[in-house]
This record gives sequence, structure tokens and C-alpha cells, in this order.
Amino acid sequence: MADVRRGARREEPRRNAALAWLVTIVLVVLAIGHGGTRSYRWFAFTLAAVAIVLLPVIARRDPLAMPPWTLLVLVLLPIVHATVLGESFLTTVETYVAVAAIALVAVVEIDRFTAVRMTHGFAIALVVLTTLAVAGAWNVAQWVADVTLGTDYILTGRSEDAANRAMMIDFAYAAVAGLAAGVLFDRLFKTYSEPVSERSATSENEEPAPDSEPDPVPPLLRDRLDVPDEIVRRLARVMQVALAGILLYGLVTRDLPTVANAAIALAITFLPAVLERDARLPLEPGIVFWLTAAVFLHALGSAGFYGLIGQWDSLTHTMSASIVAAAGYAVVRAIDLHTDEVYFPPAMLFAFILVFVLAFGVVWELFEFGIDWSARVLGIDAVVSQHGLSDTIVDLVYDVVGAIVAAVWGSFYLTDLSNRIAGQFESENSG
Repeated sequence: MADVRRGARREEPRRNAALAWLVTIVLVVLAIGHGGTRSYRWFAFTLAAVAIVLLPVIARRDPLAMPPWTLLVLVLLPIVHATVLGESFLTTVETYVAVAAIALVAVVEIDRFTAVRMTHGFAIALVVLTTLAVAGAWNVAQWVADVTLGTDYILTGRSEDAANRAMMIDFAYAAVAGLAAGVLFDRLFKTYSEPVSERSATSENEEPAPDSEPDPVPPLLRDRLDVPDEIVRRLARVMQVALAGILLYGLVTRDLPTVANAAIALAITFLPAVLERDARLPLEPGIVFWLTAAVFLHALGSAGFYGLIGQWDSLTHTMSASIVAAAGYAVVRAIDLHTDEVYFPPAMLFAFILVFVLAFGVVWELFEFGIDWSARVLGIDAVVSQHGLSDTIVDLVYDVVGAIVAAVWGSFYLTDLSNRIAGQFESENSG
């Protein structure tokens, strides 16, 4: 009986790979068909899915390194529907089911076929974040095609506001699909994840997690960033005083958006002091300045700079995204340092930061849309607002720029912070 069970376990990867290859071949055939009919959007979508599926096979040179075939069926369904029945409302919903399935495939592949180690909860969160990030990237790619190639994937004859509303609905579908994919992964994680001991025995070519990572910042750049801490502190204080002035100006002029944005920004600037006092987590003056500058620029924008300077919104989004990326980097790196159950190589950590920030950008755009829509219904001024499709897409693009800044340039400042957070974890557990 034991021999039968062992034989079944050995046969299962072959059976899964055979079915997964069958679905992949169907996807390739459909991609060729869409290319022949000049349905380039579905052609690109299908090819991207095939590339994600085959990446472990190419990297490991192992035809059995395929994801669960049931996930590939979820990717296949909307593509078949679009091929046979054409575009419809159901196709739109199914597309984001496929996006969630692609995100699920990617996370399962990362867990099974790379040196990355994740806890159960961390993996589920990554599925949800990846779904939102893929949805954002997919809409940005369609917009870029419309602008550069003259296609009509996003607007489809609608006004920018109408297209923007439709995209927000698509993002909501993606959020729901991502949460559903996370629940599904809750079951798949137990079924398809290999125990660490088995992975170590079968992955002889993978490098072990290093005890320390190389400094990602070139020495020349690091030397140029050497500014006395006292000067950085004073600049942060000057911006806090300016924020108080903007708040006072908003109160005098009874400008609700300016009051709300300045008050929130001023409160955020005191967050580092609260962390130092309550969490015993001292922050470098450079990080405090970084945070203060981001919220200060946003408060200036709400006070009138958004209307006066066209690129001010892009600047504030880049700064805000860099803060979000910095927070994600510091926390994930701290978890990586604190526990052996989570490990991200430098290249994968960089990719995680991009996914994290793009997903946060999608959530923020939904938040902005909700506030803007609610303000219009209630007949009041919106604290934050959207200004059409192009504004939303450009915001997402600059979110990625901010993520790259934090991942490449800012990680030098965040390494010590990550070590402190990890030390805080350890002291709380020992206490």
C-alpha cells in the first residue's frame, strides 16, 4: 500500500505537467489566432500568460516545472470566451478572473521554483497585491498602446471621464478577484507547496540565502548624499512650520481641501516622533526629511500648486510612492532578517517593491475615485479628486518611478531601519 502511494506521488507531477502543457498549447494557438485577426490586446495578454507559465521550465530546463493545470484553465476561460463570443460585460469580469489566476500562477511558481521563502499569510497577501499590480500594469499598457500606436482600447469612443470611471470599475473587479484568488491560494498553498526540506533536497543548483546582502548604492552616490544631520533636521522643521501656515491659510479662507490636506500632512510629520517614543524605533533624519518633504509637497499642491504647475501632481506622486515603497522595503526586509521562514533575494525584493507600490497605487486611485464621487453626490468640495483617465494613468506611471527610486537609491538609508525593526521583533518575542 505504501509503495502504491509513493508511486502515485511520483506520477502526479507528470500528470499535472501533461495537462498543463495541453492547456498551454491551446493558449499558444489562441494567441496566434488573435495575432492573425489583429486582436492585439488579447494577443499580448495571452502571450504574457504563456511567458509566465513557461518561465520556470526555461530557467530550470525541466518540462515538469509547470504550475497547477487547474489555474491555467482559469486563465484560458476568458480568452476562449473572447475568441468565440467576442467582447461583452462577462468578458470584462472574466478578464480580471484571468488576471487573478495569472497572479496566482506567478506566486505559486515563485514559491515552488525559486529560492524565495514565504509564510502562508505572506504568500496570500502577495497574491492579492500581484493581482492589483497586474491590473494596473495592464491598463497602463493599453493606454500606452492607444497613445503610441493609435489603438482605442481604453477610450473606445468614450470621454476621458467615462473611460476613467470604467477603469475604476475594472480595478474594483480586480480587487474582488484578487481577494478570491487569495482565498483559493489558501487551499493551493497546502496542496502545491513543497516542504522546505524537500525543496532543499531537490534544488541543488539554487544558492542558499546569504547572511548579508551587498550594498546596492554605488560609493560615489553614497558619498554625495552625506549631509549633516542637523541641517536635515532644520529643513524638516521649516517644512513643518510651513505646513502650519498652509493650515492657517486654509482655515482663514475656509478652503476645506486645503485644511484637510494640510492637517493630515502635518499630523503625518509627527509620526516619526511617535514611532521613536512608543515603538522605540529611532529614525535617521534623512528618512524623517523624506517623509516630511513628500507630505509638504502634496499640501502645497492642494493649496494651489496643482493648478499652477502641470507636473506638480507627478512630483508628489513620485515622492509619495517612494515613501510607500520605503515602508514596504523596510518591513519586508526586517521580516526577512527576523525569521528564516521568509527570504527574498535582492532581485526578488526589488520586484516585490514594484508590485507593492503599483498595487497601492491602484488602491489609492480607487480611494480617490470614491471620495471624488461621494463629494459630487453630496455637493461638497472633494478633499482629493481625479481629473480624467490620463491623470490616473500618469499617476500610476509615476508611482512606479517612485518605487524604483526607493528600491535603488533609498535602500541605503533603509537598511539600518530594517535592522532596527527586526531587532524590535526579536525583543518583543523574547520579552
